[in-house]
Amino acid sequence: MVAAAGVRQFEDLLAKAGQCLTVVHFHAPWADQCGPMNEVMAELAKEHANTTFVKLEAEAVPEVSEKYEIASVPTFLFFKAGEKVDRLDGAHAPELTKKVQSLAISGGPGGAAGRSTKDLNQRLKKLINAASCMVFMKGTAQEPRCGFSRQLVELLKGRNIQFSTFDILSDEDVRQGLKTYSNWPTYPQLYVDGELVGGLDIVKELAESGELENTCPKAVTLEHRLKTLINQSSVMLFMKGNKEQAKCGFSKKTLEILNSTGVDYDTFDILQDEDVRQGLKTYSNWPTYPQLYVKGELIGGLDIIKELVDSGDFVSVLKGES
Repeated sequence: MVAAAGVRQFEDLLAKAGQCLTVVHFHAPWADQCGPMNEVMAELAKEHANTTFVKLEAEAVPEVSEKYEIASVPTFLFFKAGEKVDRLDGAHAPELTKKVQSLAISGGPGGAAGRSTKDLNQRLKKLINAASCMVFMKGTAQEPRCGFSRQLVELLKGRNIQFSTFDILSDEDVRQGLKTYSNWPTYPQLYVDGELVGGLDIVKELAESGELENTCPKAVTLEHRLKTLINQSSVMLFMKGNKEQAKCGFSKKTLEILNSTGVDYDTFDILQDEDVRQGLKTYSNWPTYPQLYVKGELIGGLDIIKELVDSGDFVSVLKGES
């Protein structure tokens, strides 16, 4: 594994790698999660001799970090022939391993055959239908990270329209894939009942004509929203942070346990929505987080999960077998 200390060295490493895969870890010495991910990189380097693994301190080389929109650490970028082909945000060792294995063999994220594209399209469809009114944007409703996204959020909030969001900056596959999937090249994008409405200009036109309120659903009851979120995925974790980056020790430990099972799951960051954070405690009569649900039913928090792991029942519970 090589440390890139400047722009020139970074560019030279990409050039020398040629068509072979280069994995760049944008890290920071103060970020606890970066150390273990460096260890994962070192192990992967032993298995993939033709892949170049690079460490780059994000704050020390701001020109590179700004160019590739590095907003948090750890972040991993994947390059071939000097071009970025994929991205992974957060300390998620299984996903990093999976991407390296796939990209080291194939010509790009979809090079393994049409299956990768099919899998992504299925995921995009699921995300688009995650809520009746869905906004794909830069940032979140609480913290938009571009002016266009901020304006769209203000338009929806000002008309008491209930909506959910997906931060495209957190997932490069979704960010690029959705452009092709919906044949719409820019963000934000608004979907209602699984159908694309359009971007900010379209939403402004609907607002000016008075049609926006009829197009988008009004705010629903909190109970209905909680029920929808709980059933968003077969395995659903409500936590502090997200799948890529936990923001408390209990959530981090729960992610580690879930990642070790190989079972697919989704997460919801309660720190981004105070209504959900407080409402779910009452709805499920469970006062703390994280909370794990399987097929709409509460399993419990970290203590319950540990008990199920110790008894050997956890995986079967996740699969709905017991």
